[in-house]
Amino acid sequence: MGTEAAKAKISDEQEMKEHIKNLKQYGMIIALVVIYAIFAFLTDFKNISPMNVNNLIMQNSYVIVLALGMLLCCLTGNVDLSVGSVVAFAGAIAAILVVDYHVAIPLAFLAALAIGLLVGVWQGIFISLLGVSPFIVSLANMLVFRGLALVVLNGQTKGPMPPEFTQIGAGYLPQIFTTIGGTKIELLALIAGIALSVFLVLMEIRSRRNKAKNGFIVPSIATSAFKVILSVAIVNFFTVKLSMYMGLPMVLLVVLLLVILYTFITQRTVPGRQIYAVGGNKKAAALSGIKVDRVMFWIYVNMGLLAGLAGLILTARNASATPKAGDMFELDAIAACYIGGTAVAGGAGTVTGAVVGALIMGVLNNGMSLLGWSVDIQRVVKGLVLLAAVAIDLYFKNKKNS
Repeated sequence: MGTEAAKAKISDEQEMKEHIKNLKQYGMIIALVVIYAIFAFLTDFKNISPMNVNNLIMQNSYVIVLALGMLLCCLTGNVDLSVGSVVAFAGAIAAILVVDYHVAIPLAFLAALAIGLLVGVWQGIFISLLGVSPFIVSLANMLVFRGLALVVLNGQTKGPMPPEFTQIGAGYLPQIFTTIGGTKIELLALIAGIALSVFLVLMEIRSRRNKAKNGFIVPSIATSAFKVILSVAIVNFFTVKLSMYMGLPMVLLVVLLLVILYTFITQRTVPGRQIYAVGGNKKAAALSGIKVDRVMFWIYVNMGLLAGLAGLILTARNASATPKAGDMFELDAIAACYIGGTAVAGGAGTVTGAVVGALIMGVLNNGMSLLGWSVDIQRVVKGLVLLAAVAIDLYFKNKKNS
């Protein structure tokens, strides 16, 4: 009887954890839909126009890129406050090389990525070898690289960038236009939406089979159906809107490839599991043989590299580099992770959650701009949203432990 009672208790705990996990995941997606719908009503549906949907994706692509790197930092219970400044500095170097020194664009791209990589190494040395707090290191470098961006640009805008450079941030994938019902449609965007929908359905089926095979709790058919229908609806909403404008932005492909890569790293690789272990219990991770300092070093190297990439995308999007580029990006990236369900203390969080969180921040920024709200009010709203996300995380954590 005692053994059966223990098994029943374990089963109940697993069901509760799965319930909370599903509630947080679906809650984020539902929140995204609700917020988007509210702003659609308030803006007379301006935010769902094809042009605005295109701008929403392009304007938030670099925030999503930064959120992917910031997720790994947050999983260890840390953040990187320097990323906005590194975005500005890396973009400035690329612009100077192209505009002033006429360096080949591929070499300028590599230079910006190398700048980000070296910044990551620089921060990793202080964090891993010298044991300085990541908060202090990144705070100091936020000031250092913002200052360097001002110095190298001499406080002025550098541009315009040639069309070949701007393709990564403002260009589009190959286009095939046709007319359907009197509306000009880009076919590849529609095909991409259908293909991604099929992929999501197959992945859910595979996930259910794997859980059943390995003895894990399998969500109900209704739960899985709701998840798939909601995901497919969101995907096709965006792809249909993009097909009614100019098709698939080049940067969307970059973001999708990064999302796939980091999903694989965090869920399917040893380094990914080590990151979660360090965030869950640093001392236990060290006792189990994980080299915590090495994990922290590579997390910040990775963050620096993605900041360099975000700098390239932003400079390409704006066709110029400015000293103020990337201002407050670090806060948007951090907020995206926490709004997306990453645990404040570390050890829990997903790539999907970080992306949804970034989209929520993007929808908020876009909607408030369309309404003509001042930057001050926008920051107040985003701050309150972040506080709410952290409070919800702590609520679910306490509920799980009770």
